[in-house]
Formats: sequence, C-alpha cells, structure tokens
Amino acid sequence: MNISIGSDHAGFELKEEVIKYLKSINVTVFDKGCYSAERADYPDFGHAVANSVLSKETNLGIVICGSGNGINMSVNKHKGIRGALCWNREIASLARQHNDANIMALPARFITKEEAFACVDAFLTAVFEGGRHQDRVLKIDC
Repeated sequence: MNISIGSDHAGFELKEEVIKYLKSINVTVFDKGCYSAERADYPDFGHAVANSVLSKETNLGIVICGSGNGINMSVNKHKGIRGALCWNREIASLARQHNDANIMALPARFITKEEAFACVDAFLTAVFEGGRHQDRVLKIDC
C-alpha cells in the first residue's frame, strides 16, 4: 500500500511520528511536506496529498494540521476526494466503511500519538461496504 501524507507546521511533529509508524508496518510513504516546524500554510500540503490520491500515485492520503479542519477543507475542494476528520478509531473506520473516504485528516493539537496510530490502523484496514452507502457517496460530488 502507498500513502501520501502532508501537514502544516502544527501537524509536523505528529506527521513525522505517523510516517515512522507507517514504515514500521511496511507501508510506502510519500511525504508531501511540510518539512519542518516553521510556519507553513496547510492548503499547499493538503492539495499535494489530494493530487497524489487523484493521480493514483498513492492509494490513500493522510493530512494533519492543528485542528484537522483547515487541511480537511482544502482536500475536499478536489472533486473525487472524500476527506474525513478523524479523532478516534471508530470514526476512522466508519469514514472508510460508510463514506469511502480516501483521505483522513488528523487534529494534531487534539489527539495523542497513540490514538493517531489507532486511527491509521482503522483507516487502512476498513473496507467500503457499498450497498446502501454507494448512492450516498455518489451524491457527494456535485
């Protein structure tokens, strides 16, 4: 599996931890920035991750900023992207199962490293259920 990941400065430290975790479970990681804790604008890195997923360079994406909201809004501007703000394992799993989310946003200032790893595990292992959810997912893109 290939994952693209991006963050702003507020999410940088957690992004680095998530990258280490992903590599430890044999996931190939494409780091789309930022590359330090110096001030950075989340849309730049959210768009890079969204483009990576849309071009099929990677299977899924993970984005991180302070609240998770701004970077999630950025990725969701791309037609075909279904970004989900996740703060626990259940939300991450349901995002994939019911919404066919292809990017997960994490709120760095409101989640522990351990909970972030649990979200990653849930997001990567859950499978879209289709069925009654398929029609709803098709209605997301305008």
